[in-house]
This record gives sequence, C-alpha cells and structure tokens, in this order.
Amino acid sequence: MKLEAKREQLLKPLQHVIGAVERRQTLPVLSNVLLTAREQDLTMTATDLEVELSARAKLPVEVSGEITLPARRLHDILRALPEDANVVLSGEGEKATVRCGRSRFTLVTLPAADFPTLEDLPFEGDIHLHQGALRGMIERTHFAMAQQDVRYYLNGLLLETAPGVLRLVATDGHRLAFQELKTEVDVAETRQIIVPRKGILELLRLLADSDAEAVLNLSTNHIRLVLGDIRFTSKLIDGKFPDYQRVIPRDGGRVVIADRMALRSALARTGIVLNDKTQGIRLQLEDWILRAQAQNPDQEEAEEEVEINYSGGPLEIGFNVTYLLDALGALNGELAKLSFSDAASSCLIEEAENQGSRHVIMPMRL
Repeated sequence: MKLEAKREQLLKPLQHVIGAVERRQTLPVLSNVLLTAREQDLTMTATDLEVELSARAKLPVEVSGEITLPARRLHDILRALPEDANVVLSGEGEKATVRCGRSRFTLVTLPAADFPTLEDLPFEGDIHLHQGALRGMIERTHFAMAQQDVRYYLNGLLLETAPGVLRLVATDGHRLAFQELKTEVDVAETRQIIVPRKGILELLRLLADSDAEAVLNLSTNHIRLVLGDIRFTSKLIDGKFPDYQRVIPRDGGRVVIADRMALRSALARTGIVLNDKTQGIRLQLEDWILRAQAQNPDQEEAEEEVEINYSGGPLEIGFNVTYLLDALGALNGELAKLSFSDAASSCLIEEAENQGSRHVIMPMRL
C-alpha cells in the first residue's frame, strides 16, 4: 500500500475513529487502526469489539492495499508534523513507513486479515434524522445513564422507535431522563433497543450540531449510524429496559412554575456548601416562594429564596442537587414546571409548555 496526502487528510479521519481504541487491549490488533486504500479512497477503521468506528477520506492512492498500524502512535506522529505537510504513507509486509520532509518513521504492522470488522450485518430500513436534533436528545438524557451498575441494562440509553416518533430514555434507578422527537420514522410498530454507554459517548463526540443528515439502521444485535463519511456501529445491550411509562408521574397535585434559569442558579449557589458525599438539598414550598436549604457536615449552611407560581400548600422535600441541576439544564424553555404529590414521591420536571422533555427524580431523606 502506498499513498501521499496532506497531514490533515490523514489526521481528521483518524481522530474520528480513535475513540474506539482502548489503551489496554486483550488482543494486540485492537490497538491498531485498519487502513484500507482503494483507488481514490482511504478508509480507517477502529474497534474494541463493542463499538466500531469507520471514517473515509477522498485522496489519491498510488498502490491499493490494507494494513493495520498502531493507532495512537500514528495519531501522535501526525499531530507532531507541520500543519500543511505532505505525508507519504507506505506499507508492505510487517513494516510501514511514514515520511514527511526530512522526517521518517517506521512502524510495525499486524496482519489486516486478523482485524475484526462488522461489514456484513443484516440491517433494516433507513431512519433519516438531523444530526443536531439527535445530538440534542442525547445531550439531554445521557447524564442519567448508570455507570457499571449490576443491572447491566441500565448502563446504556434506551432508543425507542414508533410510527412518527423517536424516544430516548436513560435511568440509573434514582432519576430518569426522557426525550421525544416527532419525526418521519417509517416503522410499523414500536421497537426498543439499548445502546451501551460507550457508544452513546462516542456518538456525542461524532454528531455535528447542525442539520447534516444522520442515517440510522437497526439489526437484531447492532445499531449503525452513517454520518456523511463516518460510520458508527455498536453492539446492543441484551436486556429488558424498565417500563419507563410507569415511572413517569401522571398527576402531581402540587405544581410549581418557575423561571428555569433563576431556579437553576439559586440551586447551584445553594449547593456550593455541599461536597461529593453530601449532595442533599432541602426544598420548602410555600405560596409563591421556594426556599432551598443546604448544610454540610461542618455545619456550614446556605439558603436561597426563589419567587414561583405555587399555591398547593406547604411542602418540604429533599433531593440530590446535582440531579435537579442536570434536569433543569436539559430543558430549553424559559419556564420550568415541577410537579409533586407528597414528600415521599418522585418529582416530575418538564418545560411549562412542552412535554417532549421530562425528568423524574426520586426524593431523598435529609
């Protein structure tokens, strides 16, 4: 294999795929990136056997072929070269050479035939979305995913397709984040899949905040998204996600309407006295007033008052302040709506005039 290209033509696709390369691998070939050169086309592929990332670049290829190179070493070399440099990459047998001006690097390759790829998977029909819309949905839900929970099905994000609608749901058992998007989803029935945490974080890195197209495909055990010249493929979590519809409260008797940013700022200030071990904040509701109180083990205290629209009678309830801040930060509207039943029940947080974004938080004892 041999080709010559600008540094940026090689570095950009490598940066797109290198997120799939773990620093510690059980298989040596998984530390490498697969380079496939064909005529006017170079494709780079990286995988950890759970997530596969592939990126294509249009550039002249002198000699077609396939090789695998140490991904992070190649990345470090390309980053260190001058921005407008011409790079000659050639490989044959067990060695590959990277040349640029007076710089020359020789790297050890591993057989391309040993590199595991997910080429021939039976995916179903295309679902077309705007990258920015999908990115926004993930940004407003992914923080509620569990991390290394023994309930493995919580360590990911639920993606639900139904006729005319796409839904994303995440929960760690203490809170739940829900997003719904009305779109042209051409499916006959509702289907649910769980995308692993690592795949979701990679998608956040890859998706553009624009109207560029994302093409979504599903198979029995995998999800694939095509983002222009980038292709993302991930295994799915084999498990049953909790029935989120039963978790979302339907009718909270006490409803608070508040300026979203004013409330969030007040909670953030109150939380300054808290630490990683004590995240509890007390909310006291009275007519037209929400009082937020926090205290740490050193007996330091903070209190804020926020004007609200509320007339449901006195209520005192405790929450994890980080959960409240995450939920309020995930809303878009000017006004936030908080619904309560009593001090022992969960709180529903949503936009005052839009139910496409909902967040449920369990209370905590203080």
